[in-house]
Amino acid sequence: MSHGWGYDPTNGPDKWAENYPVANGPRQSPINIVPAEAQYDSSLKALKVRYDPKNSGNILNNGHSFQVDFVDDGDTSTLTGGPIAGTYRLKQFHFHWGASNDRGSEHTVNGEKFPCELHLVHWNTKYPTFAEAVSQPDGLAVIGIFLKLGGANPRLQKVLDALAAIKSKGKQTVFANFDPRTMFPGSLAYWTYDGSLTTPPLLESVTWIVLKEPISVSPAQMAMFRSLLFSGEGEPACSMVDNYRPPQPLKGRKVRASFK
Repeated sequence: MSHGWGYDPTNGPDKWAENYPVANGPRQSPINIVPAEAQYDSSLKALKVRYDPKNSGNILNNGHSFQVDFVDDGDTSTLTGGPIAGTYRLKQFHFHWGASNDRGSEHTVNGEKFPCELHLVHWNTKYPTFAEAVSQPDGLAVIGIFLKLGGANPRLQKVLDALAAIKSKGKQTVFANFDPRTMFPGSLAYWTYDGSLTTPPLLESVTWIVLKEPISVSPAQMAMFRSLLFSGEGEPACSMVDNYRPPQPLKGRKVRASFK
């Protein structure tokens, strides 16, 4: 079942509820963020992000996106503060992007899409393992960062240069000594809400932290994202594009802002 979903009309987001009924649940992600309706919350703390480049492990084309996995090495790559309690450990980061530069992000702001969105996935260390945390209401915290078209971003280049080695589904290679913190914008002001994974199994276990300030990406860099394939070696080539889920209904949830 886990391999039966994708992003084309036959198995895309509109069909996911057939195998994953939680797709229609009360806290699904992503959402459209309306800044004028987000509530400033003075109790929200500043984010504290600390990553150890030594924890960077492999980069993998999983057939839906590519991800960089982080080695579980104690509490050396962590997220604290913000809307969460306790310590959350970095598990992996990945991106979602479109076939053109006018779409690609999962979250939208006032209905506006960005060409790409970066997700950094962390799990709550009060649970013994990531596998146990992923099904708990407070199990995961994901930082979302928008990529906005502009000048080339040298901090993304090491990631993009690795994509040639993982062009097709199932390919992976070593991706050592990388600090994801270098990809963050200057400001860590954020919106936050209770949500879910944006891919099956769509578990409602994510505290979302979406940064207000985007980072830049050039058209040539976006073309490197689109050089990847959904398909495996020996299969008809299928470009990896439009690998995003559309915004889901808010269903009464509050979106809070760390800034006025």
